[in-house]
Amino acid sequence: MDQTLISNYILPFFLATALAVILVYFVKRLAVKFGVLDFPDGGRHFHDKPTPLWGGLAVYLAFATAAIIFYQAGFLNDGRLTGKIFWSMLGAGLILIIGGMLDDKYDFKPKQSIICPLIASGLMVWSGVAVNYVSNPLGGLIVFKGTILAGIVAFLWLMGMMYTTKLLDGLDGLVSGISLIGAVILFLVSLFWDVPLSGTSILCLILAGVSLGFLFWNFNPAKIFLGESGSIFLGFMLGLLSIISGAKIATALLIMGLPILDVVWIIYRRWFKEKRSPFVGGDRKHLHFRLLDYGFTPRQTVLFLYFLTTIFGSLALFNGTNGKLVAFGFVIIFMLLLAWRLNQRSSN
Repeated sequence: MDQTLISNYILPFFLATALAVILVYFVKRLAVKFGVLDFPDGGRHFHDKPTPLWGGLAVYLAFATAAIIFYQAGFLNDGRLTGKIFWSMLGAGLILIIGGMLDDKYDFKPKQSIICPLIASGLMVWSGVAVNYVSNPLGGLIVFKGTILAGIVAFLWLMGMMYTTKLLDGLDGLVSGISLIGAVILFLVSLFWDVPLSGTSILCLILAGVSLGFLFWNFNPAKIFLGESGSIFLGFMLGLLSIISGAKIATALLIMGLPILDVVWIIYRRWFKEKRSPFVGGDRKHLHFRLLDYGFTPRQTVLFLYFLTTIFGSLALFNGTNGKLVAFGFVIIFMLLLAWRLNQRSSN
């Protein structure tokens, strides 16, 4: 990789990081002014003092500012990222931020808070985002291109990724750190197959930069939280980039494997065992809370999950699609063994 490519990759990352660090300072004061704070309750909210929400606003503003700068400079014009998709992406992100900020302020019910994610996902499908094919584990491809299924799969994937990061957001720095790792891995994967300085690779670096800049304020002990808007926006962008970067859904499955499996288990348990809505009434049965109950400190839990995300996500760098699916099978086995061990400890 020549010096020009390196400098052109570094610039978006560090600009996005700097923008996020600066903007969080002002958004933090704004949240305090409007009284949008998360108060400790001794249960799922066990931080030491009331902490501002609305961090997602700073993440979005930093991402959108950097993206527009490099879009106008011609860095993102590689043919895959059309103008319609680009501006729809920013519009969908804004919808998520506004809806999430209102949710943080007024504590919406689940049937209200899902409206903006539905609109945002629908907007991206309308703009042309589609999953045209997925690999068949038995060989070959399952082709959706030209059918309504291409849009439906993309819509469901975006919704799933948003709700994965939404439900994952339970410890300081967890979602922002995993989003940083995920964006970096998606960028590295793009280097093996994409054209140099592709638009999606630059967007991955911008997303990594804003995640790092926010993590500066958000790592334990957090001075500000992502809030509903930030946790959903980061999941949305990881899901979107995994599609428009060339259907890297298998890569995203590896990156987010543990959180996705945790969410699947939570939904199954609440829906089928406890006979209640999966989205009403949080509890401490998520993987990160169970690690805390096992004896991990909050920092140790977050660093452990960073480590696992990096290990599993890095498998995407050395495997083709079928290899990634096999690796995801190992993630499932690991998750089952980890859950068994945690259950053994809790029952003793």
